[in-house]
Amino acid sequence: MKRIGLLGGSFNPAHRGHRAISLHAIRALGLDEVWWLVSPGNPLKEAKGMAPFAARMASARAMARHAPIRPSAVEQRIKTRYTVDTLTKLTRLYPRHQFIWLMGGDNLAQFDQWRGWRQIARQVPIAVIARPGYD
Repeated sequence: MKRIGLLGGSFNPAHRGHRAISLHAIRALGLDEVWWLVSPGNPLKEAKGMAPFAARMASARAMARHAPIRPSAVEQRIKTRYTVDTLTKLTRLYPRHQFIWLMGGDNLAQFDQWRGWRQIARQVPIAVIARPGYD
C-alpha cells in the first residue's frame, strides 16, 4: 500500500515553501510521495488575481522537479471543488493507497468553515504543518 500525502491549494504560484513542507512531510510521515492537488477554484478564496489554471499547474510542475512530488489536475478532471468530494472520489479510485491530508496551521484555523470538515477528519488522517507567521 502506497502512503500518499495530499496537499491541496491554489499554487498561485507554487513556491519553495510548498516544496519544503512536502519534503518534510515525506520524511516525517514516511510517505512515498506527495500529490499537489492544484485547485481549479478554491471556494474560500477570491478568483480576482488568480492566475489561469494552466499557469498554476506549470509553476507546480517546475517547483516539483526531481522530487517525489506529483502536481495533479485531478480535481479538474473529476470535477470536484470541495476537499470532501475529492477525498471521497480519490479513495474510490485508488483503494490501495493510504492518503494523509496535509494542511498548514493557517488552514487549520479555518477548517471548521470547510464543507464536510467532520467527514474529512473521519476519511483520512490529517497532518498539520506549522507555517511561520500563522501558528
